[in-house]
Amino acid sequence: MIRIGIIGRIGSGKSYVSKRLGFPVFDADLEVNKIYKKNKKCFIKLKKIFPNCISSFPIKKTEIAKAILKKKNNIKKINEIVHPEVRSKMKKFLIKNKNEKIVTMDIPLLIENDLNKKNDILIFVEAEKKKIYKRLKKRPNFNIKILKRLEKLQLPLNKKKKKAKYIIKNNFKSIKIKKDVRILKSKILKYERSNSRY
Repeated sequence: MIRIGIIGRIGSGKSYVSKRLGFPVFDADLEVNKIYKKNKKCFIKLKKIFPNCISSFPIKKTEIAKAILKKKNNIKKINEIVHPEVRSKMKKFLIKNKNEKIVTMDIPLLIENDLNKKNDILIFVEAEKKKIYKRLKKRPNFNIKILKRLEKLQLPLNKKKKKAKYIIKNNFKSIKIKKDVRILKSKILKYERSNSRY
């Protein structure tokens, strides 16, 4: 199995690229949302640590945001509870898709949490910071302070970029990015065929 890891700045279009590639995708952000909605064990742990913020189940995003904003270190405490659950979901995804030739890992902290392997194909999605922020500001409940705290958890972008096998530039114009993803996909499939044992 070839594993593709999608990396880049928050809001750069990693999820879009992941989906356009057309391989089975493990979407960590989606799994986190499911955990907040369905995982009562996580709710109990979070409520115990943040009794003044987390009060109801399913957990509301506004309550998580409140906990993050209350204290700088809180985001790490949340991650210590949520990330093991995400890691477990990732393992199940890989087992479920073990017969697939290629899978895509859309995980914001893929490198930072040592979830990538040496032979993974890393794709860095590059986009202008101004364009990213302009788009993020349109999202409901967008908060610049939360964004800054999430960004601090990540490796510097230049280090991530150096680790990538491929770089794809996203100018948020659908025709160009679709074309670039198609070209990239053909390169990956060519790489897969050349490295196949069969």
